[in-house]
Amino acid sequence: MHSTTSRRGRRTIAAVTGSAVLALLATACTGSSDGSGSDDSASGKDVTITFWHGWNQPAEVKAINDNIAAFEKAHPNIHVKTTENIGDDKVNQALRAGGDAAPDVVSSFTTNNVGMFCSTKAFADLKPFLAKDNIDPAKTFPAAMLNYTQFQGNQCSLPLLGDAFGLYYNKKAFADAGIAGPPKTFSEFAETAARLTLAEGDSYKQLGFMPLYHGYESTTEHFLGQYGPSYFDASGKSSIAADPKVAAMMNWQKGLVDKLGGYDKLDKFRATFGEEFSAKNPFHTGQVAMAIDGEWRTASLAENKPDFEWATAPFPVPDELASTWGRGYQTGTIIGIASTSKKQAAAWELTKFLTTDTDAVVSFANAIHNVPSTFAALDSPKLISDPNFKTFLDIAKNANSSTTPASVNGGGYIVSVQNLGYEFESGRQTDLAAGLAATAKEIDAAIAQAK
Repeated sequence: MHSTTSRRGRRTIAAVTGSAVLALLATACTGSSDGSGSDDSASGKDVTITFWHGWNQPAEVKAINDNIAAFEKAHPNIHVKTTENIGDDKVNQALRAGGDAAPDVVSSFTTNNVGMFCSTKAFADLKPFLAKDNIDPAKTFPAAMLNYTQFQGNQCSLPLLGDAFGLYYNKKAFADAGIAGPPKTFSEFAETAARLTLAEGDSYKQLGFMPLYHGYESTTEHFLGQYGPSYFDASGKSSIAADPKVAAMMNWQKGLVDKLGGYDKLDKFRATFGEEFSAKNPFHTGQVAMAIDGEWRTASLAENKPDFEWATAPFPVPDELASTWGRGYQTGTIIGIASTSKKQAAAWELTKFLTTDTDAVVSFANAIHNVPSTFAALDSPKLISDPNFKTFLDIAKNANSSTTPASVNGGGYIVSVQNLGYEFESGRQTDLAAGLAATAKEIDAAIAQAK
């Protein structure tokens, strides 16, 4: 099992628990976030700062500790006390309480909570720190990663490694079906998925692709990443009913569900799948011939060694967006400075090192097999890569790649869209336009309540 297993699990759960996090953040003691660096830790005297993070696997913890050791060697007056395996709920409780027990620097796996971290000023705005050190964020970090680390102009966090989503495909199954290479457009994808689907009684011997939204990483936001929807308009209102890209994606997915056997048959087959983060993953076992997944899957497949050759490619795009093939959905880990910290100058030095020092970013990416989060690191000759992993590096660098924007109430709107997806794919909701309109109202009401 790859070391990011627990990480992905926590990130998925976080969208559902966003409202609980918000309740804590809403009453947080926010402290100063002016980034002036005028605190005592800027004096050069010995100072100890605390760093809370969520990594807990041995390889992950060693990797972060190695980077901390390198930082302390370069900054002999700054000492870092780390606490591992910390979730956002505990972070927010500490930030609300404030005082010496609160962390100075925090890393979170939950990009969905950035809007709350920023809007409540639980995290300090990093723009003054970046400006002071002449760091241009747009030239340093890929656009999608920069997008999910800020909210309404407040750059309260920075990217610390990332995840990119692409297509995995079974080369043996492709060869057996006489298919030369991976599909690039949705129409090619539908044809390929159908040709790769082999019936067995009233089920499947092999399914070309599992399109259901419960099919692990085949979520609404990952599919929508191939369209690049707005999600919100300029006034902050949900645009999912007005943006034709959302309806187009849901109609495309429903069409694929129908083409591959229908919801009931697919859902029955899905119930036979093993755990996502195990050797029983349906792509590993050959139950599905194609899958949408993140870069960490390359390490899992290398470790589990399935009895077929496999390869990766960017996930297909809508036919009308064929020229953007190479794009993908992105998310990742974020890091920020607690606005309650009285040692923000030293905290910034650590944050800057972990997020912008090329060797630090590359060594961490190599250790836990994630996508680096700076342009320099993505192009570093020290980065360990192969053709299958390079797919995800290229997706990260692709200007058309996108993410889900931050919201004041976390990932609540993502859950609302996903719930509509469940209703539509199963046939319980037959009027998509009405469903989108109702969901948009639901999203707007939830955001208004959170403000």
